[in-house]
Amino acid sequence: MDLGRRAILMGATAMALTRDTGVEPGTPRAIFVSHGAPSLALDVERGRDLARWGRALPRPAALVVVSAHWERTPLALGARAPRPLLHDYGGFAPELREVTYEAPVASGLADELAAGLAEFEVARDDARPWDHGVWVPLVHLFPARDVPLVQLSLPSDSPPQRLAQLGARLGALVEGRALVVASGGFVHNLRRLDWSEREPPPAWATDFEAWGRAALERGDLDELVDYRARAPGLSHAHPTHEHWLPLLVAAGAAPRARAFPVEGFEYGSLSRLSAELG
Repeated sequence: MDLGRRAILMGATAMALTRDTGVEPGTPRAIFVSHGAPSLALDVERGRDLARWGRALPRPAALVVVSAHWERTPLALGARAPRPLLHDYGGFAPELREVTYEAPVASGLADELAAGLAEFEVARDDARPWDHGVWVPLVHLFPARDVPLVQLSLPSDSPPQRLAQLGARLGALVEGRALVVASGGFVHNLRRLDWSEREPPPAWATDFEAWGRAALERGDLDELVDYRARAPGLSHAHPTHEHWLPLLVAAGAAPRARAFPVEGFEYGSLSRLSAELG
């Protein structure tokens, strides 16, 4: 990937589109959130570190969320008006279906993205509600529910490099005006979970996490994009790749991590590692 060309694109586009909206200085360009199990939305204790992170973040003017749980290629933009949440899971407590998240929809920003991302053949899907990859982490990160947001699909059939290019374009379009939130899982293999949490994380999980973390610390976008060839333990860490791919969008917007506000493993091998980028 031509990173110099990417940087020029980001800078030029941001200069053209950024305007004074009262966004606090120091706001990251993107974050990656390992959103864990849907039950996290009801778990105050496990959500405490996300809540702490949300309080420390400068308040963004809007959010653009890319979730592992909406895979659609070509790219699509979700609802432009409030809709009931999508409870896209099974086997959890009935109380989870009572969770709401009544944040306003960033409909104006959605219209801008539809135009600004035209090269990615962006479509509109006003019937698409927010899935649990959106609202589970946001319940803790932004509990006041007052930050407008729009959801963008994960075009998971695209090559990894194209996802990073999408992130670069997206980051340039919204820089200074919105925060890109990529929601997935740094290590995610539901078949290998230890619900008893009696054993330490296995080596394949810690090795993969250490590799990805080091690449983010270096800002090595090429390493992350080439994960199929370079990542240790990939077949165990991500038997399917949809929980990893949102990170490529976030890293395309800002490849270097400046902090890892949430760390550790739960249920044995499920990494909670989350990153603040840019």
